[in-house]
Amino acid sequence: MTDSAEQEPKALALLVARSRKLGADRSVCNWGGGNTSAKSEEIDFRGRTTQVLWVKGSGSDLASCSEASFTGLYLDDLLPLLEREQMSDSEMVAYLAHCFYQPGQPRPSIETFLHAFLPFAHIDHTHADATNYFACAADGEHLARECFGTDLVWIPYRRPGFALAREVALSVRAHPHAKLVILAKHGLITWGESDEECFTSTMAAIAKARQFVEARIAQQPGQAQFGSERVAALAPAERQVIATQIAPTLRGLVSAHTRQVLHFEDSEDILAFVGSEQAPHLTKIGAACPDHLVHTKPWPLLVGWTPTEGLESLQQGLTTAIAGYVERYERYLEEHAEQDLDPDAPMNVVRAAEAVVDPYPRIILIPGIGMFSTGKDALFAHIAAQLYHRAIAVMRGAEACGGFVSLSDSESYAVEYWPLEQYKLKLAPPERDFARHIALVTGAAGGIGSAICRRVAQEGAHIVVTDIDLVGAERVAAEINQQFGAGRALAVRMDVTDEGSVRAAFGQAVLQFGGIDILVNNAGLASSAAITDTSLAEWNRNWNVLVTGYFLVAREGFRLLQQQGRGGAMVFVASKNALVAGKNAAAYSTAKAAEVHLARCLAEEGGALGIRVNTVNPDAVLAGSRIWEGSWRQERAATYGVAPDQLEEIYRKRTTLGVNIVPQDIAEAVAFFASPTRALKSTGNILNVDGGVAAAYTR
Repeated sequence: MTDSAEQEPKALALLVARSRKLGADRSVCNWGGGNTSAKSEEIDFRGRTTQVLWVKGSGSDLASCSEASFTGLYLDDLLPLLEREQMSDSEMVAYLAHCFYQPGQPRPSIETFLHAFLPFAHIDHTHADATNYFACAADGEHLARECFGTDLVWIPYRRPGFALAREVALSVRAHPHAKLVILAKHGLITWGESDEECFTSTMAAIAKARQFVEARIAQQPGQAQFGSERVAALAPAERQVIATQIAPTLRGLVSAHTRQVLHFEDSEDILAFVGSEQAPHLTKIGAACPDHLVHTKPWPLLVGWTPTEGLESLQQGLTTAIAGYVERYERYLEEHAEQDLDPDAPMNVVRAAEAVVDPYPRIILIPGIGMFSTGKDALFAHIAAQLYHRAIAVMRGAEACGGFVSLSDSESYAVEYWPLEQYKLKLAPPERDFARHIALVTGAAGGIGSAICRRVAQEGAHIVVTDIDLVGAERVAAEINQQFGAGRALAVRMDVTDEGSVRAAFGQAVLQFGGIDILVNNAGLASSAAITDTSLAEWNRNWNVLVTGYFLVAREGFRLLQQQGRGGAMVFVASKNALVAGKNAAAYSTAKAAEVHLARCLAEEGGALGIRVNTVNPDAVLAGSRIWEGSWRQERAATYGVAPDQLEEIYRKRTTLGVNIVPQDIAEAVAFFASPTRALKSTGNILNVDGGVAAAYTR
């Protein structure tokens, strides 16, 4: 350990850099899993030199961690507890709350004492695939000892916590020449007296394990990975077509408890596994690591289907398969409901039996097609998928080491429903209004469209940003992803007048997120001319975009929402001109009137399906509008006999409220109608956002 703060002034910075290097390779460190630590001398608030343990806090990911991800704890307060024989989880958490070196740091990891008790300056705890080949294998301990010899300390499976930390520390104390610890069914612990030595030790152990197991695999050249091929993968285009067709059905089924976002993958390792002879057996065993459980549940769902049975059989089979999974999961809960996971927990800690339960699968494997993963948002659906890639990798190595083994159902339940973790979930702030929802917005690159996208994204929605101007749509999506998180928005080119383009755009939305919940028909244009000067081409252009386009988009949206079976919301962005005759705007005003009536018709059709359809009527939204940047401004100014730069003032003065309307005003109205809470019982309505134009008052 360091003798003075001056000798290692950047202990935390070095720890962050080492952690990020480990986290960058997912075969070394799962998302959100593992933890690293360093011990250093620091100056406390009294100005005295003290020993501090820096350890990654709960809830962060090593790949993207920063100094704020680590908690500093007074080491002198932690070390005496090694002599204590037992300590409950709740006691441990309460004790750690008094040991903070600085206030306001992350909640300490459940494995904090493991890092404190081991007498090394730098420690890495990872869930590397290569060492988990041994940790999750029936013959793992024997082969790990053959690989590492006396350098190894092997610890039978224990749930993370105080007891495990103490057992590891005492075992290492009894084997002073050990260089690593493998935790059965869990992971790897390595260390060093310097940051560099620790990292080198970690990577050397992983490389040695990988080399050992790969050599065993190579010694069995006649044995295919996971046995022989049971179901061949379809061609990429066929897989994508089928995935697009079944995703809404699947999303509807797994969203019966709460809406889920889907993620689809059909990579080579996924296809090889789901189509293998051993997949039906291996998918019933359990998770490859305790850290996987919160994202993947104990087991995936392998759908009993082959491509030769056809799409209709798959659609029907999904219902049966999901029901079977739910039945198994509920039986698992019933069998372990009386399991007291922390008998000393205070009354305010949520018991497992009181936990919020979602019995639906997180990983759905379809032979010949690929894998769907689910999550509360795109990030968590993606995390579940990445963790199952790791599970496949671990199963491959473990099968070569005597066969893959996992936690028992009882052990899985203890991890999945750890009371303090459930309590943390209970304390989480309520989800935002559009959390778990996917909104598709047309004309989204313009002023009103982009404002709508940002408004619903602000409340937690995922956004499919569609526009005939793909560059503009990509710009809006990039802004949303930067502000609200990667994967939150998808830019798609859509020409609303082209049936094929509309279908393709919805297909992209389905492959990206699994479906939609909100559809905002906003694509627009405008033209102004006396009726005698209005060409048939101009008439048709208005009608094609504002009526036919809205019909094509709404029809595709209806089909998708109906297939999901969970209702949804449609909002049409029309115009004040839909209700008021507009001089020199017959083509535009007539099309807008048709648009409003289409929305009312769809409200009637959608009621029984839980699909609400409402209309927002803006007027004179000049700010940020691409429509008003073109000839429309000049044409309308000419109609009113004023200069184009006077038009905004003309519109303001004619309103009852004496205001101008901006895109954010329209976005607020759209968000109201789209809301699953605020407008849940509203359909067939029209909301004017025009500052008050008396002629447009609805009657």
